[in-house]
Amino acid sequence: MSAARARGARRGEAWIINGALLGAAVVAVFPLLWMISVSLMAPGEASTAPPPLVPAAPTLAGYRELFTRADMARNLVNSLGLAVAATVLSLAFNVAAGYAFAKLRFAGRELLWRLLLGMMLIPAQVAMIPLFLMLKEAGFVNSYIGVLVPSLANVFGIFLVRQYALAIPDELLEAARIDGASELRIFRSIVLPVLRPILVTLAIFAFLGSWNDFLWPLIVLTDDAKQTLPVALAALGREHAGDSELMMAGAVVTIVPVLVLFLALQRYYIQGLLAGSVKG
Repeated sequence: MSAARARGARRGEAWIINGALLGAAVVAVFPLLWMISVSLMAPGEASTAPPPLVPAAPTLAGYRELFTRADMARNLVNSLGLAVAATVLSLAFNVAAGYAFAKLRFAGRELLWRLLLGMMLIPAQVAMIPLFLMLKEAGFVNSYIGVLVPSLANVFGIFLVRQYALAIPDELLEAARIDGASELRIFRSIVLPVLRPILVTLAIFAFLGSWNDFLWPLIVLTDDAKQTLPVALAALGREHAGDSELMMAGAVVTIVPVLVLFLALQRYYIQGLLAGSVKG
């Protein structure tokens, strides 16, 4: 009887925990689903009281206006191109630097690493004005090069790669050197395959950071034709503050691509984070 009572208690606890998790999931997902629903409503439908949860007659009018009158397609291409370029450049610089700090010996390595870790405590906004002045002197203001400069390398990305690379056995690298492999060959044939999980994680961070970046493109780019999607969407909000359907359509266009990317690479992303947290 006691065993049956214990099984019943465990079953009740499972129902409570699963119910709480389901409720939390509904709370988290509901704003996204309602945003998609409003984007499919007719103009002015979401402004009624009480606002409807689903559109009476779904329409793509908001999306058509977004890509025709507002010309968001150009800004979408700008954001996509910058995000892809920032991801590639970030991977190239962060992976090389992280591997060097983990496995290569050079003068001042530990001191330089401590200085880089200290830089993680400095807010990025503090460096924006000096960086802008440097780019202005170099002639990179109102250019995509100026937008990409902060994406070249960041301390957090170098830290992730370094922590993961520390788990690579030194004996494996020394054996490759004894066999005559160059450092470039070792990096390409041995190190990169081992770093694959953290590469995906870093790529997701870089892509999301560039895609969602609002402040830096707003500062550097002065030409409306070069603006990214978040900046263009903010400008659209000032012009069409009362058009909830159009604004929600713009929000969907901004969120859905990165959401699909994250869901597609979620397994590798979590694997990279967990591995980086226990190795090194």
